Amino acid sequence: MYPELFHLPLLRTYGVLVALAFLAGLWMAGKFGKEAGLHQQSVTDLGIYCALAAMVGAKLMMYLVDLPYYIERPGEIFSVSSLRAGGVFYGGLIAALIVAFWHMRRTKLPPLRTADVFAPAIALGHGIGRLGCFAAGCCWGTECHRPWAVTFTDPAATEITGVPLNQPVHPTQLYEAFAEFLIFGILFWRIRRPHREGQIIGLYLLLYSTARFIVEFFRVHEQGNVAGGPFDTSQYISVGLFALGLWFLRRPRQRLRPATTSVV
Repeated sequence: MYPELFHLPLLRTYGVLVALAFLAGLWMAGKFGKEAGLHQQSVTDLGIYCALAAMVGAKLMMYLVDLPYYIERPGEIFSVSSLRAGGVFYGGLIAALIVAFWHMRRTKLPPLRTADVFAPAIALGHGIGRLGCFAAGCCWGTECHRPWAVTFTDPAATEITGVPLNQPVHPTQLYEAFAEFLIFGILFWRIRRPHREGQIIGLYLLLYSTARFIVEFFRVHEQGNVAGGPFDTSQYISVGLFALGLWFLRRPRQRLRPATTSVV
C-alpha cells in the first residue's frame, strides 16, 4: 500500500518495519530472558545471531523452492529483484533454530527455557514484519471479491514486489499479521504463568504452523513446490512444525517453572 515512506526511494516501508520488528522482538526476548534468570548479554547476542541467520536462511529457501527457475537463469540469483525479496520465512526460522542450537551449546544457555522466552518475541516481530509485507505488496493473496479485499494501486509496489495492480486480492499479509499478534497475546499471557520448559515454544509452533497452513490456501505462490503434491512447500513444513510443537507440549512431565513477572 505504501512501499516508500515520504516518496523517498531509499526509505522503504518494508525495511523500516522489519528493523522495528527486530528491535521490538529483541527487547521482548531480553525482558523475558531477564525474568527467567538467563544471562542478558548471551540472550542479546543470540537474538542478533538468529536475526542474521534468518535473513540468510529465508533467502536460501527462496532459491531452493524455485531451484529450476534459478538454474535456467543463474543471473537472476543476484538480480535486484531477488536481492530485494525478503525470502521465505520458514527458511529463516529453520536457519535461526540451527544457529540458536549452536549458540546455546557454546554459551551454555538452557535450550528449552531460552526457546520459551524467544517464542513471544518471534510472534511479535513477525507480526510487525508482515505489516511491512502489506505496505510493500509482497506475499499477496489470490483474487478476492469479499468486502475486506484490498487493491494495490501504487506502481512502486509492483516494481518492487511484482504485486498485480488494480486487482482485488486477499490481504494475506494482514491475515498472518493478525494471527501473529493473537499468538503473541496468548504466549504473553501463558509465559507469565507456571509452565514446563518447552511448553511456550511448543505452543508457538502449534499455533503458528496452523495459521500459516490455512493462510497458504489464500496466497499466490510464485515459488515452486519442492515436495509436490496437493500442498505447497510452506504447508508441508507447517505439518512438520505442528508435530514438533505437539511433541514439546506432550513431553514427559517436568517440574513446573514459576511464572515470569510482569513485563513493562
